[in-house]
Amino acid sequence: MPYNPSRQCRSFFPPVHAAAVVLFLLFGNGLAASAQTAENLSQIKKVYIDSFGLENGAGKLRDRLIEELRQKAKWGAVSSPAQADAVIKGSGSLWVAGYYSTSPRSTSMSRQPVYRGFLSVEILGKNEEPLWSSLVTPSRLAAGDIARDLADHLVGKLLAAREQKGTTAASSSPSAPAEEVTLSAAGSTFPAPLYLKWFASFEERHPGVHIRYTGVGSEAGLHQLLAGKVDFAGSDLPLSAEKLSQPGKAYLQFATVVGAVVPVYGLKGIERPLNFTAEILAEIYSGKIRKWNDPAIRKSNRSANLPDAEIVVVHRSDGSGTTFVWTDFLSTGSAEWKGSIGSGSTVSWPVGKGAEGNEGVSILVDDTPNAIGYVELVYALRHQLSFGAVRNAAGKYVQADLSSITAASAKASSGANGDVRGFITNSPGKDAYPLTAFTWWVLPSDLGNGAKREALRELLQWSLTSGQKDCSELGYVPLPPEMAGRQLESLKNLK
Repeated sequence: MPYNPSRQCRSFFPPVHAAAVVLFLLFGNGLAASAQTAENLSQIKKVYIDSFGLENGAGKLRDRLIEELRQKAKWGAVSSPAQADAVIKGSGSLWVAGYYSTSPRSTSMSRQPVYRGFLSVEILGKNEEPLWSSLVTPSRLAAGDIARDLADHLVGKLLAAREQKGTTAASSSPSAPAEEVTLSAAGSTFPAPLYLKWFASFEERHPGVHIRYTGVGSEAGLHQLLAGKVDFAGSDLPLSAEKLSQPGKAYLQFATVVGAVVPVYGLKGIERPLNFTAEILAEIYSGKIRKWNDPAIRKSNRSANLPDAEIVVVHRSDGSGTTFVWTDFLSTGSAEWKGSIGSGSTVSWPVGKGAEGNEGVSILVDDTPNAIGYVELVYALRHQLSFGAVRNAAGKYVQADLSSITAASAKASSGANGDVRGFITNSPGKDAYPLTAFTWWVLPSDLGNGAKREALRELLQWSLTSGQKDCSELGYVPLPPEMAGRQLESLKNLK
């Protein structure tokens, strides 16, 4: 594994601070005052491309992106934000996942590295409003120039977006409230990287508003909300109609984004992503499958060099919506799991080691040979963890990416009466990634204080419009447009 500064320093930070470190690596410490004018992608001719950070391969990815933008998008790179129509911020990383041999007779001399990596960018236009964002992973496991592969993939998506109708940012200009306002929130670690970025961007546009978010898990966040300790909670578990209308205290919930939970593992010498089914994962997490070379795993991974090694199972120790998504999916493939363990934010795990938060599970899997765990996609990418393809309801093995997550969430756009309480685990469709989920903000319908109410209303409106353009950069998928529109209408119920 190549040197990575964030990995070497991570043990000095608890999970919530680690998320802040991730954000620094993703977005840097800000740009000098700029004068961008573009309001959509078609108006861009010149771009300023900020540093992509310090991770392995970041500089090479930036160089390749500049080259691809110049050749295919016909955009010129300028030396300062003041000269640019738009600014591109980004991050990326490249790493060696394993090796393959081109000659069975001379494997030591003919071994070629197999690379993995990701490239993530955000384009900011007038008033530093997001115009477009995306995160790409390799279109194939490449032994060649993976940086070019990633840059080409990303620019292809950018050109397709530029051809579409408009990408004008739908948000008001920065403004300061009449008085200082502090909003407090706690909850899910599933979308924490995105939320922290949203809040930083919103505070830049509204200097009088301060937002504090603590990633403590969905269950703990809801408990703090119900106890009146926070203004709103982040939760991967939607509240039932009964809990939304408790005597003397009504609540509202808003879906904010779509994400994916992936099975991550620490195995050496595996060239391609492993294939998993709900049945196999249920038997691993119930302790029935104990070794990586078990016949059931080999059957789905015939070409993989699976080791004769004990599987170290890692799960969440805190109440978690990520755990609900994981156990709900396992229940779809195993009647025994469904009957004896079931699904929930917490369950009685038959085997395994516990860790707190997506960050904690990522670190434990990363540090433990032969481990398997489950985390949100962005955490797998940030920790350079291998993650598998999962068999969906149509019988196809699919890896999590923006396209497969979007396919899974598409059916939600037709939900009746704006109800977003449904789950989208194991959605139908041959291209749908099965471990996909919405995540929500839950808040009292009556906020009392006028300034706080208006700040939260403005935050919700921004997150459902301009904030959605930040999603893809971090590996999340924006809400279906119809759902976002219905929820904007629901803001009228915020008293």
